Amino acid sequence: MADAHVVDNETRNQEYEAEDRIGHGGPFIAHILRRLSVLELPEREHFRNYLRYKWRSNHKPSTIEGAFASIVSFLTFYEKSGKRELKDIARADLEAFIEHEQDRGLKISTVRTRLVCIVAFLHWLIEQELIPGTVFKKRIRLKLPATLPRAMAPQDVKKLLSIIDHTRDRALIFLLLRTGIRIGEALALTMNDIDLKEKKVHIVQGEKNDMGRVIYLSNDAMFCLNRWFRYRDPEKSFVFYGKGNVPICYSTARSRFFRYLTEAGLAHKGYTVHCLRHTCASELLNAGMRLEVLQQLLGHKDIEMTRRYARLTDRTREEEYFRAMMRIEKGEIDGEY
Repeated sequence: MADAHVVDNETRNQEYEAEDRIGHGGPFIAHILRRLSVLELPEREHFRNYLRYKWRSNHKPSTIEGAFASIVSFLTFYEKSGKRELKDIARADLEAFIEHEQDRGLKISTVRTRLVCIVAFLHWLIEQELIPGTVFKKRIRLKLPATLPRAMAPQDVKKLLSIIDHTRDRALIFLLLRTGIRIGEALALTMNDIDLKEKKVHIVQGEKNDMGRVIYLSNDAMFCLNRWFRYRDPEKSFVFYGKGNVPICYSTARSRFFRYLTEAGLAHKGYTVHCLRHTCASELLNAGMRLEVLQQLLGHKDIEMTRRYARLTDRTREEEYFRAMMRIEKGEIDGEY
């Protein structure tokens, strides 16, 4: 048995070395599989094959990383419940895992994200005829709170912009505020993606759903970008680069944003970088943009995602309310209550 174990490890190491020689990104999947190899989990080989399947299917590293963490959590819980083989899984096991994660204090949105990853893994196992499909006779639904996007108040936007004098950071903030693109999409932009003559930005691949799209540049965003382009190193390919020919990392952009919030006296308001996207969407709706157009600019597959902004801010609804209330307060409405 010991010799078989040594052979198995040698074979696995050879496979990892081969995966390391895959083109760009190969080391990532090899790194994930190494992390898996040291974990004692039920159905580890099926899990390993699933991760390789996701890599071959061109899923993003961040997507695979999320699936890895979610499935590890579930398989660990599954084993502690006294089970080792997924062919014995039942709907009750998934429901028990959901309750376990909620008891740990995780937000329901986080639990739902983990459940989506786990269900995708189990569906793959069903397709491979490794487990029966009866576990999904009835879909498990988690009711999420209908939260509203968080936009910045106009006076707070003015305060924030008034203290940003760093040329690169000001260009980045204005780009986010006027286009509504996600911070990851902005940091991934190269100079080839910017068309200053046509006032366009080409998002080759959306951060969340891989949807490419074209967005447009306002005059003030154009001004800030042009100013930054006069100072930036022309040898760098990314629009917002850090050390070397790589983009600024998210944590750096986030920390600088919070520093500016603090300097503007807004740190206590709970704003995040993503609030700039919400602010852009809200202002465009208030300016009369149709919901269908905003959906395309934001890169939403489902218009219901975009419709949240209509619930957040609707100038017409606000004006009609106060116009009606003015009549009521003046006593112009007769009737019995």
